[in-house]
Amino acid sequence: MANKLAITLTRSVIGRPEDQRVTVRTLGLRKLNQTVVQDDNPAIRGMINKVAHLVTVKEQ
Repeated sequence: MANKLAITLTRSVIGRPEDQRVTVRTLGLRKLNQTVVQDDNPAIRGMINKVAHLVTVKEQ
């Protein structure tokens, strides 16, 4: 596994359930097409799996 993950919000959270909105916000994403770099750990991987249909992930 890589040490860092680049996570990009590629789909809007409009109309999504509140728990998915909170998960996206917790990942540090606020705007569409914004990219954040997070450590690669099980907690972050779990959040990504929950909103996998809204984000794209690249390993760094």
